Amino acid sequence: MFCPTCGLPARRFGFNRNGSQRYRCADCGTFTDEETRPPDGRVLSPDKAVYCLRMLLEGVSVRSTERLTSVHRDTILRALVDAGERCQRFLDREVWRVPVNDVQADEIWSFIGCKEKTRERHNYAEIFGDAYCFTALERDTKMILTWHLGKRSPADTMLFAEKLSRATSGRFQLTTDGFTPYRTAIPAALGARVDFARLVKVYGTSEEGNRRYSPPEVVGVIATPSCGDPDMGRVCTSHVERSNLTIRMMTRRFTRLTNAFSKKWENHEAALALFFAFYNYCRPHMTLSEDAGRKTTPAMAAGLADCLWTVAELLERAE
Repeated sequence: MFCPTCGLPARRFGFNRNGSQRYRCADCGTFTDEETRPPDGRVLSPDKAVYCLRMLLEGVSVRSTERLTSVHRDTILRALVDAGERCQRFLDREVWRVPVNDVQADEIWSFIGCKEKTRERHNYAEIFGDAYCFTALERDTKMILTWHLGKRSPADTMLFAEKLSRATSGRFQLTTDGFTPYRTAIPAALGARVDFARLVKVYGTSEEGNRRYSPPEVVGVIATPSCGDPDMGRVCTSHVERSNLTIRMMTRRFTRLTNAFSKKWENHEAALALFFAFYNYCRPHMTLSEDAGRKTTPAMAAGLADCLWTVAELLERAE
């Protein structure tokens, strides 16, 4: 290799973070071989990017990942947003008209930038404040069929119901909590092919003091059929509520009482898209694995994959 500036011979001088070859000229300094530079302009090698994303998927914060990998946090976030957008397109393409039997839906709360009262007090834009992630989980395969990030409003509930309609096929039973907009959104989006029931939990009065952040005790449940002919013996939201715990444990942005919350809507949405793709295709589900006698993901149980994927394979297929 010869220096492009002075034409003198140059020697190899290691690699850049994106894997491109670096050279050093004694007179002009270092330069990069343009033929080895990635065409997409990334500054991280694929292996290093996957390593950073794996850490985020295991609940490590962005700044902790920065300290452990020596990769700048802005680079990590760019890799997260790029991977999240690709995973969202992949999920929309692959999880489409999936045959289902028993679906449960719920919302999990988080906030972006600040909480809702602070947003209203300072008159911030709608991209800040409380953000709810609607999720729909198939009870038998444990697969996240669809999700939607938005406000806890009738409009976002309708968008979620329409996504659920596109992701499923055939007639199935659906159970939600008592959120009122479900009563009109679900029949409007799914029509006659859903047997829909709502399950309302009645909570007791929580104690003050050291139990302030503990959930109150459930003292009763009220199951109400809404449309179709639901089997009241299968009306349940326990499985989707357990998946909410998985989201909160494995996505650092959902941890409570910390400063790890998302500061941008775009980053929050990308982190969720990446996590749901990882959950469906890369993460073995313990109950499925016990039944099958081998490591089984929700996508394998639903017939959308025939083997356990790695994060690198997921990102490659999501191109």
